[in-house]
Amino acid sequence: MKKFLALALAVICIFSMATVSFAAMDYGYVCDNCGGTSSSAAALQEHIKANDCGKCAYCAQGFETSALLADHEYVCRHANKGCDYCGNTFASNADYDAHIEACKAKYFNIPLGKIIATVKDLLAKIDFSAVFATVKDLGGKLVGALGKPSKEFTKADIISYIAENGIRMVNFMYPAGDGRLKTLNFVINDIAYLDAILTCGERVDGSSLFPFIEAGSSDLYVLPRFRTAFLDPFAEIPTISMLCSYFNKDGEPLESSPEQTLRKACRAFNEVTGMDFQAMGELEYYVIAPDTEMFPATDQKGYHESAPYAKFNEFRTQCMAYIAQAGGQIKYGHSEVGNFTIDGKIYEQNEIEFLPVNAEDAADQLMVAKWIIRNLAYQHGYDITFAPKITAGKAGSGLHVHMRIVKEGQNQMLEGGVLSKTARTAIAGMMELAPSITAFGNTNPTSYFRLVPHQEAPTNICWGDRNRSVLVRVPLGWAAKSDMCKLANPLEEESRYDTSQKQTVEMRSPDGSADIYQLIAGLAVACRHGFEMANALEVAEKTYVNVNIHQKENEDKLKNLAQLPDSCEASADCLEKQRAIFEKHNVFSPAMIDGIIKKLRSYGDRTLRADIGSNQEEMLKLVERYFHCG
Repeated sequence: MKKFLALALAVICIFSMATVSFAAMDYGYVCDNCGGTSSSAAALQEHIKANDCGKCAYCAQGFETSALLADHEYVCRHANKGCDYCGNTFASNADYDAHIEACKAKYFNIPLGKIIATVKDLLAKIDFSAVFATVKDLGGKLVGALGKPSKEFTKADIISYIAENGIRMVNFMYPAGDGRLKTLNFVINDIAYLDAILTCGERVDGSSLFPFIEAGSSDLYVLPRFRTAFLDPFAEIPTISMLCSYFNKDGEPLESSPEQTLRKACRAFNEVTGMDFQAMGELEYYVIAPDTEMFPATDQKGYHESAPYAKFNEFRTQCMAYIAQAGGQIKYGHSEVGNFTIDGKIYEQNEIEFLPVNAEDAADQLMVAKWIIRNLAYQHGYDITFAPKITAGKAGSGLHVHMRIVKEGQNQMLEGGVLSKTARTAIAGMMELAPSITAFGNTNPTSYFRLVPHQEAPTNICWGDRNRSVLVRVPLGWAAKSDMCKLANPLEEESRYDTSQKQTVEMRSPDGSADIYQLIAGLAVACRHGFEMANALEVAEKTYVNVNIHQKENEDKLKNLAQLPDSCEASADCLEKQRAIFEKHNVFSPAMIDGIIKKLRSYGDRTLRADIGSNQEEMLKLVERYFHCG
């Protein structure tokens, strides 16, 4: 056997040498630079040393010297690419030289007015709505690479991107009962395995993720939603992450899962109203780091502050860049009111505000944003909290949610330059269900230290225009007839921007402890409920205020307004009374409502606010307990 193997090996070696020898005789040794051939490897090396050869950048023809190559490229460039001014091509150097000077003079001597008129004519022909729609979708690197908006991503797109870009890992991410994203890591063994996990998902233990799932029947599936795919900005190993949906043992969407509850809420809203529900969040948080005692900001006056008085602007903009890379549609970011020091640490409040999108996408974006902010803070050595309250007398952090109602792509919130009947009907629903919405948006005892009378956070159930003392605010819109851009920039022509698309209404009670999917689902239910109320417009009129309700002269108005609950236990009571509305159309499952009520009542905080009062030491203990909420 050994002799046979040795003989076989000898035959293979002889055959290989013969093959190489015949190839060299038939074809020579080819220079990669100019295409010339040599009779041997040694001769080829001598050729390369002796000649500064290369290929034309325009036609790929090879030349043995750089001088010949340069002469050729000068002509070839103009023959292939043409004149830089008019685009014409030329067969020779002489023709190009004769043309270029006259052409240059012609184009450089065009009157400025004519150039401007030409540019304006070109701009008028561009469909900017399509351009902006495309640009709006260019949030993530995958979008640019795949050449399509994320909502059109397919499994084949994900596999193709992974294969072509050296991606070595995939992460599944999904929200759990504590409101935070959980992660499952996969090493990509091969394409077949990748296809399997993208198609079939994976099993997880539901009882470890949600309190309402029993250990005896806890297995769930998680399946990735391809439209949520993004490059993990923190992973050292190239990684793509995707948000997932939950499925039960029968392969059906888990009725009580957060993302499925929101999906059902949006579907019910559309079925009842014939319109679509959109949302956006204002994500407030505190950055906490050692105090340098340089350029101190004014206590509680940090709103839109600039560096160096605002210390974490650069951190915020880096967060925004990462969120955009992950597909988040950001409106802007800025420092917020809260700014103070305790025990040698600076507490600086910041906010990142998003653009209105479909409600499901809005929730996904907020979840990923919180994950990114926390991870980047960890890298910088900062602490981050979305906690509703930090200490007595200082600004707490909210999670205000703006909403708009859209039909066939058009905003329905304005009519004739004023708030529409559609908008007022939706607001009426929020006025009715405001007490129980706190069960989704204010979920731990510190929430109710933020929702106290006579501070910026709301406590009374009312709404108004441009009024920050109300629960639901109609922000300043762009209904003015004047062209502010032209007034600020007299050289500009009159603009014709459709500002009606920008109008929203804002729910101001929620905070960073919120379960984001449940909260936005609850708001969709409330707005839908307005269209199911026979007296919706009467409710809207009754709860409208156009004054600061906290001023003494408006005490009579204040007395007639209902109050938000003042504890988690009180919030649970409100949800118990109104649960049928949330369970209608099979939006919130009874098991989910039961679980929320049970959790809220477990805090036993019915008198906690009165017990602690303004005791800063006790407040800090409470904040520390719920520091990493949401």
